Amino acid sequence: MTAQQTLKQITLIGVGLIGGSFVLDLKRQGLVEKIVGIDLNAENLARALERKVIDEAHERISGESVAGADWVLIATPVATLPAICRALAPVLSLDTIVSDVGSTKLSALAAFREYLPQHFPQCVASHPIAGSDRHGALAAQFGLFQDKKLILCPHEKQNPAALQQVEQFWQAVGSKTYQLSAEEHDQIFAAVSHMPHVLAFSFVHQIVDHPDGGKYLDFAASGFRDFTRIASSHPAIWTDICMANRQSLLDLINGQYQQLARVRAMLEAGDSDKLYRYFEEAKQARDDWLEKQ
Repeated sequence: MTAQQTLKQITLIGVGLIGGSFVLDLKRQGLVEKIVGIDLNAENLARALERKVIDEAHERISGESVAGADWVLIATPVATLPAICRALAPVLSLDTIVSDVGSTKLSALAAFREYLPQHFPQCVASHPIAGSDRHGALAAQFGLFQDKKLILCPHEKQNPAALQQVEQFWQAVGSKTYQLSAEEHDQIFAAVSHMPHVLAFSFVHQIVDHPDGGKYLDFAASGFRDFTRIASSHPAIWTDICMANRQSLLDLINGQYQQLARVRAMLEAGDSDKLYRYFEEAKQARDDWLEKQ
């Protein structure tokens, strides 16, 4: 199947920013005839129907909500995958593709492997690098994935046709696709996504836990806002992500201790030249990265 052919049905589990935006783009291009949405939140489903993100709504996984699906897309927090896969196992058609959008891929593949063993070749682990601190069906938008990266993590029993279909449909909504091993993916995104969230959350805690934290916040401005923006992300989502990728995060936290120890030593020694070079190197590295974006 190519991305130019139309899917009869996608069943979307978790109707929010990522899954909702993806199916909106597919519908606009005429690449899918019907979107069935499954979500525990009845009000969210109602909003999704009103906005025509989905065409049919269900509050649970069942034969009725999954039957006829060419593709089941799981767009829920990563910790929910085992329970969702258990529920899907008895109602999936043999040729239905199952994919996810979570930001930890070892945990996704572990859930697919354990709870969908007969269906494992049809399971495709994917991760779109896009989003915001908004969530729910009302956050769904057209064009979210245009020129954004989409990571695919093939596994040892991967059906190449299933992998190709998932890749082609993500390309159809504008994504630039890449393939990584699940191990490499999780290490990379612990460093460039998960750890920055941990730092933002922990620094906000450092301020608010201080006896004068309220006064500090009275004078906080754009620098504090920019640095801590991602601390407004959904706590449940980021708890799940951090626990699923905790070993990589523990390694990075140890590395951050070492970096802070270097800065502390420079400050204690009053070594402004060394501190300047340290800051300059970091600035140059970030500037070089920005030029490549």
